[in-house]
Amino acid sequence: MTSTLPAATKTEVKVPAQRTAAPTAGSTSRTTPSVSPPPTPHRLRDSRVDLLLCGLLLVAIMIVQGWNIADYPTLSDDEGTYLAQAWAVQEGRGLAHYTYWYDHPPLGWIQLAVLTWIPAQLAPESMTVGSMRAVMLLISAISAVLVYVLGRRLSLPRWAAGLGMALFGLSPLSVVLQREIFLDNIAVMWTLLAFCLAASPSRHLWHHFGAGLAAAAAVLTKETMLLVLPAVLLTMWRHSHRDTRKFAITGAVTACALIGVSYPLFALLKGELLPGAGHVSLWDGIVYQMSRPGSGFILTEGTGSYGVLQSWLYYDRVLPLGGLAGALLLLITWRWSVTARALAGPALAVAILAGMALRPGYLPAMYVLQALPFLALVLAGGTASVTHGVLRRWRSATEKRALTWARHAVAVALAAAAAVYVVPRWYEGNHTAMTFNANAPYQEAAKWLGSEIDDPEGTRVLVDDALWLDLVHEGYKPGLGVIWFYKADLDPAVTKTMPRGWRDLDYVVASPTVRRDAVDLPNVKGAMENSTPVATFGTGEDRIEIRRIEGGGDDRAAGTEATDDNRTGGTEATGGDDRIRETEAAGGDR
Repeated sequence: MTSTLPAATKTEVKVPAQRTAAPTAGSTSRTTPSVSPPPTPHRLRDSRVDLLLCGLLLVAIMIVQGWNIADYPTLSDDEGTYLAQAWAVQEGRGLAHYTYWYDHPPLGWIQLAVLTWIPAQLAPESMTVGSMRAVMLLISAISAVLVYVLGRRLSLPRWAAGLGMALFGLSPLSVVLQREIFLDNIAVMWTLLAFCLAASPSRHLWHHFGAGLAAAAAVLTKETMLLVLPAVLLTMWRHSHRDTRKFAITGAVTACALIGVSYPLFALLKGELLPGAGHVSLWDGIVYQMSRPGSGFILTEGTGSYGVLQSWLYYDRVLPLGGLAGALLLLITWRWSVTARALAGPALAVAILAGMALRPGYLPAMYVLQALPFLALVLAGGTASVTHGVLRRWRSATEKRALTWARHAVAVALAAAAAVYVVPRWYEGNHTAMTFNANAPYQEAAKWLGSEIDDPEGTRVLVDDALWLDLVHEGYKPGLGVIWFYKADLDPAVTKTMPRGWRDLDYVVASPTVRRDAVDLPNVKGAMENSTPVATFGTGEDRIEIRRIEGGGDDRAAGTEATDDNRTGGTEATGGDDRIRETEAAGGDR
């Protein structure tokens, strides 16, 4: 179904209904009024120059992001959790490798399960965090192309759309975070698709319905993408025809709502929508996420949020600060800048996400992933606006050649200054990402546990989730043999198999995450305090110690081990749901 225009009377000129209202994807420079119909916008797939530029940038992004992807950055517990949940889906064990407690909608790791299914079938031992980071390259590639497409659909000139794509894909901050198996990366891809469909030059109503479906997929992948939906609606409002706008908006909202309601409907059908005895619930999951302890004001030194901000700026200052400056410039020049009005949607997304980051609430390190494409677009748009001001503002047909040359000299000088500042810093950051092995301790620990333990099937070991799948492939029992360390204290399905607490365990793998969070977990703390290192890999704060628990395992109660046979990672919690809902990796996303 396509949009229609008012019927023309007393004329034989017919204008294609689906094209006339579409904005051109050309330059942001001013055009002279014309009584002729607007030109039909060209499709990007028909433009060889666009395809060539986008293709070359994509190759560069894939090389930089893909080189050394398994070894840098350091494996994180969140990555291991999402991949272990995807493994559980593949193996038919349920929606998680332990009790699924509605911490996030499951669509994110269901998509991971699909993406990793073929490699996992061909080589089951490859279903580990380091190896499966390669699938994130596909997500990064799609997102980078969508950034370029969106830039062109929002009327950025070709070079500015390419700049936005390069900023998004080549910033050291992007390279580091987009390599990691985070739900945010998948959600960003769906959000960009929603923006592209909302800004469709054809203005087909089904494009707008598709935008609603893509927005729902983004929210069901990572619920925090709800924050960006107003920006999607603003983009759709600006790009829909006034005669069909109400149908477009209504259709998009309806499509998004109908898909989104499937999540609470799923919980309702399982009898887990509201709290109750003996089961987890969606309501409790929402309450937990909304009541997580705050990490302080982002600009107050010493707070957790300030530390997160400094970690972002450590990798790159250009994209976060330059993007914020670009958004501010577009807001200031809104009234007279075509570029500012064209980028209203991305600018609003930046404003919303920045505003949420400023509140003294919980701020995870991967939060910035949601803002990266919009920061890149508004920074590219701000650059285009400045370039237009230098080269075109107040320029007349009678302008002297010397002044024209001066304009171009200023533009070249500004570009050179930006390159001198950015290129060395980005080279250094990306060179580290492409050459340094930050995961050697994890790799050596996994190898040691696979070769030095005589009976892995009968051994119980606490690990963080970054190593969980490695040990499953080495023969340890998933769930109750190799135990995600949080569950030793917070999941009744696990703790009831440990009547003697930490004494029912054999080893604890003391990674930085385990050492950091053991203070709040009695069983883990007891295992750490009553164990001795038998192998250490790495040095300093990043070291990984394999610690043998004193008095653990050897004299374990005879009936304890027998209870493992019928228990899997997906066992239902039979009580103590409040403790399950307290599961959290400090500084992470869970």
